[in-house]
Amino acid sequence: MDEQFLEEQIMSGRLDGKVAVITGGASGMGRASVLMYLREGAKVVIADLNQQTGQETLDLAREAGFSENVRFLRTDVCEEDQIKAMVDLAVTDFGQLDIMFNNAGVGGAMGMITETTIEDWDKSQDILLRSVFLGTKYGALAMRETGGGSIINTSSTAGMAGGSGPAAYSAAKAGVINLSKNGAIQLASDRIRVNAIAPGGIHTPLIAMAKTEDDMKAFMKGKQPWPDTGKPDDIAYAAVYLGSDESRFVTGTTLLVDGGLLAWGPGLFPHTQASATSGFRMGSTGEADKA
Repeated sequence: MDEQFLEEQIMSGRLDGKVAVITGGASGMGRASVLMYLREGAKVVIADLNQQTGQETLDLAREAGFSENVRFLRTDVCEEDQIKAMVDLAVTDFGQLDIMFNNAGVGGAMGMITETTIEDWDKSQDILLRSVFLGTKYGALAMRETGGGSIINTSSTAGMAGGSGPAAYSAAKAGVINLSKNGAIQLASDRIRVNAIAPGGIHTPLIAMAKTEDDMKAFMKGKQPWPDTGKPDDIAYAAVYLGSDESRFVTGTTLLVDGGLLAWGPGLFPHTQASATSGFRMGSTGEADKA
């Protein structure tokens, strides 16, 4: 696609006047979405556990001229009071909440089901699913005050097929899809749309074995029909659409952004590869992985 066309699309003001909270907004897909939302005219609260990458993202936004339109709040998305605080910050500083993008995530519990501890299972569900429930709850309460809005939840192809991710991660991401459907039904009368995005192989810090672009290409080889690897901006474009008024009649759906991975069918981790490594993956949160 022509670069000038992309720049025109980014600068088209599709989110003018809107206020968003983006969890996991300090790196990867979240950071790409923060920067694209700002360029599209939104005011954004970045909510992330990682103070360092949060400050880096805030600095990038300020360098691009968006100092007045962006805030950062260190947030543990497992904690109800902190979810409420990030929503309150958006309303207090920017006057309203129009878009809640529940994007924060980790790799979570790795390894065989028979070797997974209940502590690692519960922590995976807390970060990947409980946080989406809390973000949906408090986002919806704020949106009711202003007549509606859009809730966007990050799921995964792993939640739509076996063999596409670790068991705890996959179960949580399947839960995100169903929670989004139920939220869409319950909140429709409030004019609150609830949708999910299901990324495939996107090159972010969450994929620990893919440090470089070449690593990512090797990792995805033979797993999807599309020749290019997924980029964080690919998810950001989807989030802009679902946050904008262009999607006013779209709710209860899951938007696949996966280069045809699920259409092809083999899964990211065929057979037993997803269970080859045990431990707990914290991704880009700033907290250490556990072996």
